[in-house]
Amino acid sequence: MRYLTMKLRTKYILFVTILHLLTLGLTFFIFNENRIFFIISEAFIIISLVIAIGLYGQLIRPIKMLLQGIEALKDRDFNVKFLTTGKHEVDQLINVYNKMIDELRTERTQQEEQHFFLEKLIYTSPTGIIILDYNDCIQQLNPKALLILGLDEKELIGNNINELQHPLFKQTKFLKAGDTITVKLSGITTYKLQKSHFIDRGFHRNFIMIEELTAEILAAEKNTYGKVIRMMAHEVNNTIGPVNSIIQSALKSGELWQHQTDNQLNNALQVAFDRNQNLNHFMRNFADLVKLPEANKKQIDLNNLLNSVIELMQIKAQEGQIQLIFEPPALPFYIMADVQQMEQALINIVKNAIESIENNGVIEFIVDIHNRKLMIIDNGKGISNEQSMQLFTPFYSTKKDGQGIGLTLVREIMLNHSFEFSLKTIAEKQTAFTISF
Repeated sequence: MRYLTMKLRTKYILFVTILHLLTLGLTFFIFNENRIFFIISEAFIIISLVIAIGLYGQLIRPIKMLLQGIEALKDRDFNVKFLTTGKHEVDQLINVYNKMIDELRTERTQQEEQHFFLEKLIYTSPTGIIILDYNDCIQQLNPKALLILGLDEKELIGNNINELQHPLFKQTKFLKAGDTITVKLSGITTYKLQKSHFIDRGFHRNFIMIEELTAEILAAEKNTYGKVIRMMAHEVNNTIGPVNSIIQSALKSGELWQHQTDNQLNNALQVAFDRNQNLNHFMRNFADLVKLPEANKKQIDLNNLLNSVIELMQIKAQEGQIQLIFEPPALPFYIMADVQQMEQALINIVKNAIESIENNGVIEFIVDIHNRKLMIIDNGKGISNEQSMQLFTPFYSTKKDGQGIGLTLVREIMLNHSFEFSLKTIAEKQTAFTISF
């Protein structure tokens, strides 16, 4: 624009100069002998030159204003406005420019406010949000996404999401814009992944939302199986009570019977009574899942608790020639927990490990004070990928005659204490139950 303005100015000055020099020359030759007319013509030439200079100023000033406005727009400065000059044409141009600047400033302010609000919304969102660039490389993550992924921001920014090895990213490879899938990790943690897109400078850009559904699914699951268990317990208890009363009455009156046939009847009644008692105990185990009380948390030494559990499970382990190995740390390891619930959870974990080994094996207890973790590692048959997805699901068991209660109770106790936990095969012949306090 400056080049064009300078060229126009040069042309204008050159044109005016040549025109007036030519006029001056002509008047000299025409009115050379008539001085009065010569002086008059020279006066007109001077007036014309003054008018030309004035017109030059009036023509160049609006162009200079436009150039200043353009420079301000280049610098994104929407505060530069011009005052009216009193000249109609120039003032029209100034008014249009000032109105345009006001609208641009208003629009820019609104965009900045919306952008700030969107950034704040993304940052504080309880849903993990990952924003990708045009090449599906990670450009931005909010704190919730970093928390879910358990990775540092520097490890992710700039990397292609399809090349990262995190289990959640492996699932996003199969997502198209608008698709939603549910992913279950570690047998308990469940996430909903949704891929969407927005338009940026005319091109599609994708973003991924990660929402944790674990609490909602567990609550719905517990509500469902709770209703089933309460219904079962109600029906079973309504039957067991009266039947046991009849059997006990029959057994008491049968104490006087001496014949062999009567003794066989007594034995049959006793078997029925014992089976009813076992059934009642079985239903109470199911009911414990539903009515697990709030944890009565107190400071306890995990080392002492482990020693008690090991001593309790020692006989059962020796039956299968299984060693329970625990080397307590020199210092106590205090945790806030309900001692009875934690003891029951640890008993179930050790019992499962013993049943997984069956015969001739080792169960090792490792206490990591620095990272506040407990690992119970067995060299049993391990857990397949298919089984790991179903672990901690109510009524699911890998054992032929299992009821699927043990790990579900462990899950409820861990959740009751807000402890993180996992059960997975970490190497060949090494399956670890890990609890983070």
